[in-house]
Formats: sequence, structure tokens, C-alpha cells
Amino acid sequence: MAFHTINGRSVAYRLLGAEVNPLIVLAHPLGMSQAVWDDVIPLLLSRYRVLTWDLPGHGASQAVSGDQITPADLAAEALALAELAGAERFHFAGTSIGGVVGQQLIAEHSDRLLSATLTNTGAVIGNPDQWNTRAGRVRQEGLAAMSEEIVPRWFAPKAFEASLALKTGWCTQMGRGDDESYAQLCEMLGRDTFTGKLASKKVKVQLFGGSEDMATPPATLEALAAELDGASLEVFEGVGHVPSVEAPVLFAQKLLYLLAAD
Repeated sequence: MAFHTINGRSVAYRLLGAEVNPLIVLAHPLGMSQAVWDDVIPLLLSRYRVLTWDLPGHGASQAVSGDQITPADLAAEALALAELAGAERFHFAGTSIGGVVGQQLIAEHSDRLLSATLTNTGAVIGNPDQWNTRAGRVRQEGLAAMSEEIVPRWFAPKAFEASLALKTGWCTQMGRGDDESYAQLCEMLGRDTFTGKLASKKVKVQLFGGSEDMATPPATLEALAAELDGASLEVFEGVGHVPSVEAPVLFAQKLLYLLAAD
């Protein structure tokens, strides 16, 4: 892991693979960390250079430094890290709020993208009341207390059956996050949506969803596909909100197939 200062904040990132290979940037979901890509990265490295990073107040990245964070702020981190890697253009894949980062890149920086793979996300995710209520509770109760409630929504039941430690592990990870950073990101999701902002962008986009996803069900992905002029959508059966953790081999295979077709 390495660190880079972006807009006055220390951002934790990993840059792996040969410099001659095209770059793919991977963005993780809310409440998690770049560790969600650990089982996917080895399957990509023979063909791609891979960059992952921790969102504000997640993993080893410094907490937010202002009173409001925006999708533009998160996209600026992705662009700064891509520039650090020496890549003028790059592939992008993001899950959940990571997919929101991807939508911001499509909307405002499509010239920098070779392709975008958005998983388990939406142009609109939930509603402002839900996100503002969660933000308030996180500030009052803390992530550690709320993790037992939130983490089970990330995974399909069979994922917990396959690994009894999965819930405890991600509850521990989530509980170590910064409460204020998480709360501001919740407010961002309730405030900043991409309805009407994604049409006619000249970027190849692929959408993935999970049939067991409680947070962004297939209908949310279908609405996003419509915003993206009918982008291709594939739903993974028996998978929840985080396919890179639940089905890393399948996810990597699908991603490699798409990238090879560019």
C-alpha cells in the first residue's frame, strides 16, 4: 500500500502490475475498503495494471476535511491516481458508491475512459430520507454499533453459509471507519443523483447486478441502463451487493471478456 496527498488529504492506494499494460481503476462500495478487490486482482494482472484506493475515511485513507463531499471530489481522486500512474486514459470498474464515481467520470470526464463497468449501483440509490436518517444515526451511534445491521444487506445468504466469519470480518472492517466520512457519503447519495446526466456519452459501459442484492436490486440497474441509452446489463444469480467478494472468479472472467472486446 502507498499514500498520495489529494486536495490536502492522505489517500491510501495500491498500484500493481506491469507499466506496459493498460490501467484499470477499481472503486469499492460504501463502508468497505479496497480489500474487496483482493481476490479479483490476481486474475487481472497478467493483462492489466490495477489501481485500487480507499474512499475518504475508509480503510487507510484520511477522513473528510470539509462539511460536504461530492461525486466530483471522489472522481478527482480517481483521476489524480490515474495521473500518478501515468495513464491518460483508463478502464474503470466500481461497485455501489464506486459505481457512482464511475457515473461522475462518464458524465464529466468521458474522454479519460476506455470503458466503464458499473456494478450494483444506480443513477438513484434509495431516497434522501433514508440516507439522511442513516447519516444522523451514524453520527449518533457510530459505525461499529450499526455494522451488525448494515453488513447483512451486502451479501446473499449463501455467502454467509459458505463463510461463517464473513459477517464478523466485514463488521470489524466497517466499524473501524470514520463516522463523519461515512455520514457525509450517505448524504451525498441522497443528494446527488445522475438522472438525465448520462445519455449520449461515448463510453462503452457494462452493468452488473446481483439477483439477491437488497441495496441496489436489479430494477435499480435497469433504470440506470435506461439512463445510459440501453447499456448492457447482466444479473448474477445468487449474488448480493458485492460480486467481487461473493463471486470473484465469475466477476473477473466477465470483466476480462469485456475488456478484451474493446
